[in-house]
Amino acid sequence: MSTKKKKRGDAKRGVAKLSRWLHIYLSMVSFAIVLFFSFTGLTLNHPKWFGAEEQLEEKYKGKLNIKWVDHPDTNKVAKLEIVEFLRSKYQLKGAVSDFRMDDYELSISFRGPAYSADVFIDREKGDYEVTEIKKGMVAIWNDLHKGRDSGKRWSWVIDVSAIFLLIISLSGLILLLFIKKKRISGIVTAVLGLVLSYLIYLVFVP
Repeated sequence: MSTKKKKRGDAKRGVAKLSRWLHIYLSMVSFAIVLFFSFTGLTLNHPKWFGAEEQLEEKYKGKLNIKWVDHPDTNKVAKLEIVEFLRSKYQLKGAVSDFRMDDYELSISFRGPAYSADVFIDREKGDYEVTEIKKGMVAIWNDLHKGRDSGKRWSWVIDVSAIFLLIISLSGLILLLFIKKKRISGIVTAVLGLVLSYLIYLVFVP
């Protein structure tokens, strides 16, 4: 065997070994990810089956320190103090997604997975009203699946999960190419799967 052929053979074995390693270990690492996104695919498609649409709404009223809001210069409104006061008093969750004010009213929105809290404050009197909406665990899972109101860190989790699944799929395809007896049938099956998916899209999607 020539040196060139030997190097080519070693390179192929190296690619096959690396693909096998990636496929096996990333599959195990990604098992929980695949399970989560598979199950939440069902809960997203059939929210009523799993009670994802149920919610609890609570309203609160009160009065805060008038000095925090009744200031002609909106830049001097005590935003941090107001938010921390509301979080402490009512255990509001989520991130502040919106903070608006005009001459008479101030509004704050808190958002998280399956969670929202909207606050309206009278700037002249300091009176406020809070409307808090909480949904169940399945609704939380659904929002995590979509990445809605889940924060940048969870967005990274979704991106990394997608990359893991992409590598698993590609490494499986590469492994198939090294199995001579299954190569042709495997490729034909993969192509048929793609065609079938496209036909299902054409037939069932308006």
